[in-house]
Amino acid sequence: VQLQASGGGLVQAGGSLRLSCVASGRTVSRSTMGWFRQAPGKEREFAAGISRSGGSPYYADSVKGRFTISRDSRRNTVYLQMNSLKPDDTAVYYCAADPRWGSRWRDDEYQYWGQGTQVTVSS
Repeated sequence: VQLQASGGGLVQAGGSLRLSCVASGRTVSRSTMGWFRQAPGKEREFAAGISRSGGSPYYADSVKGRFTISRDSRRNTVYLQMNSLKPDDTAVYYCAADPRWGSRWRDDEYQYWGQGTQVTVSS
């Protein structure tokens, strides 16, 4: 499975970005998909996830109400819509996939990873 993340950039506080993660080798509908992020000097942390085959999305408290994860099976792509961005959201964002059922909150629960995409939010 290969994952290709894109969509990062520089945005002002309060702005929006949409990240995309295109998968090849396995359909996103048959994978639990997640977005993680890693800020400079910090550990990688979970941001959002969506379980395989129609599962409900779930979010870290820090992004709940501002970020939305979604899946487009026809494009085999997972998105992370990020609204009301804050400087604290500045990080490298990674998408991840795992073929098993169930919600997955830890990075060691995901088997496949894409390269990161940088998100920078200026104040």
